Formats: sequence, structure tokens, C-alpha cells
Amino acid sequence: MRKRVAVIGGGIAGLAAAVRLRDLAPDSEIIVYEQSGALGGKLRTGELAGVTVERGAESFLMTGSDGAESAAVGLVKRLGLQEALVHPRRVPAALAFGGRLAPMPAGTLVGVPSDPAALGDLAHAEPGHDADGGRPLLGEGDDVAVGELVRERYGAEVVDRLVDPMLGGVYAGRADRLSLEVTMPQLAAAARVEHTLSGAVRAAQAASKRVPGQPVFGALEGGLSRLVGAAATASGARISLGLPVRELARTAHGWRLLLGPVPAPQTDDVDAIVLAVQAKPSARLLAPVAPGVAEAIGGLGYASVALVALALPPGTSLPDLSGFLVPPSEGTLVKAATFVTRKWERPAGGPVIVRVSLGRAGEEERLQFDDAVLAERARHELGELIGAALPAPVATWVQRWGGGLPQYAPGHRERLAAARAGLPPGLALAGAAFDGVGIPACVASGERAAEDVCKAMEDAA
Repeated sequence: MRKRVAVIGGGIAGLAAAVRLRDLAPDSEIIVYEQSGALGGKLRTGELAGVTVERGAESFLMTGSDGAESAAVGLVKRLGLQEALVHPRRVPAALAFGGRLAPMPAGTLVGVPSDPAALGDLAHAEPGHDADGGRPLLGEGDDVAVGELVRERYGAEVVDRLVDPMLGGVYAGRADRLSLEVTMPQLAAAARVEHTLSGAVRAAQAASKRVPGQPVFGALEGGLSRLVGAAATASGARISLGLPVRELARTAHGWRLLLGPVPAPQTDDVDAIVLAVQAKPSARLLAPVAPGVAEAIGGLGYASVALVALALPPGTSLPDLSGFLVPPSEGTLVKAATFVTRKWERPAGGPVIVRVSLGRAGEEERLQFDDAVLAERARHELGELIGAALPAPVATWVQRWGGGLPQYAPGHRERLAAARAGLPPGLALAGAAFDGVGIPACVASGERAAEDVCKAMEDAA
């Protein structure tokens, strides 16, 4: 009998799961349920003043921590899009603090330096704190907040001026609350062997096997929405948009989904489910069938952010940078900016495009203004941070991602492993809520979930 698999959630994790399901079980029927009106989740390509500008994720890592190609690159190749790969220009980035833009220091790992003495006046480490204590920094299986480890070994200034803005740029969170194991797994692994933080950073960098000159980031010509469309097509899945899944129930041979609005319910019976939505809706669906798992994953916090894109008049002068990050200590709503027309190849003579990221974890109230106010605040703060007032934009848009970025507290990976061990057969979790932000992490998470449910279906056969 033909197997039926439901993928709940049409972001890139769910779509990667659908593609992997098609490869592993080519005769299966796959249904992707996405309650919104569009696939892709936080992959959404937009347009501003005639220029392509991403409204969510901008690019993906080309390699993993082991130096091999990332899961995102693997999916791009699987979908036949490798000829569309593009890479950012080699333009430096900066840190904004104290009214100046300081070059991003070389030789750091997500802001953690291997030699803090080489930072100059950018940040000063506490002397003598990174001494060899005769044992590894972390015990086997232990986890710690990134900020706690770096603060203990290098002092507060390195955390505040380097690590916080780097992690904030990716997670919109604070280093003192984010798990080392999840956000910097290569450093966590090295810290279980090395006795000093400087030694652990050097070991993690060496283990990455990154080839000098090799592009770090990639994207797709025409925008990352191409990845979404190609994955949906390659999966051969039936796509159901705008139809929420409200309940899950066990049946004698699999699962029953209760769909649609309460006054007009529908059901669908399937053999297996990949659950690729955020933590709270996942927990709500799991509560009747796996209450322990629901409790374990339901407490994950999220940060809300907004992206503002500004199309400035042609010829507007900007620093010769790809962009900059802003430490939380500066007190600005702006936490990062990308000078799109410097970082990426764009038609000459057009508008100058800047993408500004606003908001950090715990600062949601600072985003509670209408789009026009946020856009003007972004333009004003951007001008102050680069030291030159900016002209009025010719066009803008604001993209809000409410509750968009998971905040992984220390111990997240251990809690997740215990939760997955408690899942009923034929049900798997996927997505940023569980396995990390970024396109490669989400793709790998979806593919793993597909493999898990395929094995469960084989075992049940």
C-alpha cells in the first residue's frame, strides 16, 4: 500500500524534508501543510525600487564546521541550481561603537579571538584569566552560555564589544543567555579538549578545514525564493496552503490530522508526520499524544526583529564596507546593517540599497511603532552610526518577524535529545526551533526528520 506522509510547516526545513522523503520513498504520497498563504517561511525574496532584496535570510554558509559542503549547498545541487550560486564581494565589515566604525578583527570565531592581545584598542582582555587550569574548559556533555565562558576567560569587554554583536547579528540574543553547544558547536567541541579559551578557538578554527580564498557565504541569483520553489517542485508533494492543522491523534495504523476551521473541520489519515513548525505550535499539537515532549519543547523563547530596507538616491555615499554590527551597549534600536549594493553585485547607477536589522531579545516593545516611524528611526540611527546624515529614501519597506528567532538556553541540545527520544514512532521534529538557525541547519534538520520517519515506516511494515 502506498505510504502517506504529512509535512506540517512549509518553511525550508519542511520543504527539505519533503525532498528527502521523495528520494527515500519515491512512491509515497507527500502532503505539505502550510497554514499561511505562502511557502518558504523566512526565505522570502522581495523587490525595492527595481532591485532584488531579501526580506528574510540573505545567504547561507557554504561549508559546515567540518569543512565539508553545507546541507544548503547539497540541496542547491540536488535541485540543479548550482549554476545560480553567487557569492558576496570581498568587502570588509565593521563594528559600530563610540561614534566610530572599527574594522571587524581578523582571527576571531563568532567574535571570540584566539589572541585577545591582537585586538588593539577595540577590546581589552583581562590579563591572566585564560590560564591553563590543568583540565578541559568543559566536561563531556556539559554546556554553558557563550558569554559566561568568554567573560570568565577574557573579561567583560570582549563579550560586550565583540561576541554580543556577532551573536546578536545572527540570533538577536545576548551572549550571556545563548548556548555554546548550539550557537558555536565547533568551539564547544574544542573546549572539551583544550585547557584555555585561546587554545580552543585555535583548535576549532583548525578543525574547520576552511580553504583560504573559498567563499564563506552563498546565495542564488534572483533570490532565495528560487530555492523554495525548486524544492516544492522536486518534492512532488501536494501543497496545501491556508489550511491549519489543529490536532493530531493516533490511529491503528498511523496518524489522523484534524484540519481547517472549527465550523468546517476536515481530517487526513497518514502513516507518518514531520512536524516543522515553531516550538509552541509544535508543543500544542504534541500535548495530547506526547505530553512529556510537549512540555520539554514548549518553553523555548523567541526574539522578535524587524528588517527595514532603504532605497537611497543614486550616488549616496556610504562607507566602503559590506555593513556593520552594533553592540547592545550602544543602546540603538539598529543592531546591524548591510550595504546591499556594496556587498552584492547590483546594476550600476541604481538606488543605493541598505538593509537594516532592528530589535533584540527582550526589546519587543521597541518595535511597537508603525512602519513609517520604524523606517525613519532606522535611517536616522544609521546616519548617526556612520557619521553622516542620510538623504530621504526614494522607497522603503519594513518586514517584521515577530517571534522569529529561537533563543537557545544552555542545555538545549540535551533537552532536545531527551524530547526526541520520547516521540512516538512515525513522528519527527524539524526546523530552527530544534536544530539551529540558518539555512544549512534547517535543511539538515528536515533531511534528518525525513530519514527518521522513513525508518519508522520501514520498521512498521
